[in-house]
Amino acid sequence: MNKNVPSPQAAPGAPSGTPSAPKRSLTPRRRAREYALQGVYQSLVMRRAGSLPNAAAIAKQLAEDPGFRRCQHDLFQGIFAGVLERTDELEGLITPALDRPINELSPVEHAALLIGTYELAIDLAVPYKVAINEAVELAKTFGGTDGHKYVNGVLDLLAQQLRSTEVNAT
Repeated sequence: MNKNVPSPQAAPGAPSGTPSAPKRSLTPRRRAREYALQGVYQSLVMRRAGSLPNAAAIAKQLAEDPGFRRCQHDLFQGIFAGVLERTDELEGLITPALDRPINELSPVEHAALLIGTYELAIDLAVPYKVAINEAVELAKTFGGTDGHKYVNGVLDLLAQQLRSTEVNAT
């Protein structure tokens, strides 16, 4: 598992494996999104370093983590593969809503935005509020202090564009 991103069992800010870290109750769906975030994060870091990410190798590495067996595998695979296959398209949707160049985002915020945008734009079975909330929770768990607020603001803007009927119905 990538040492730069804590495992899904670790508390925010706590090193992996810390015995005093409070346990979080994770549903298989939340766990799948957390592993997808870690995979997208690894892919982004590799791209920024000038390497081509190997999705199969990243997925294999994540699957070796003991907690992975408790995630919803089809959701993980759908989000992870979907985001990697459509990264350019998703970044094209995200970029106009940003106040800075996309490469200046932290890799965690970038990954959370990609996942949230994927669910808003592509996976229409996920209600827009759930897509936003899940991405915000990922940013809270793995990101910087206020990164989740930025993710929330950007995804709120995108939801108004991508899911206007659904947003206006609530």
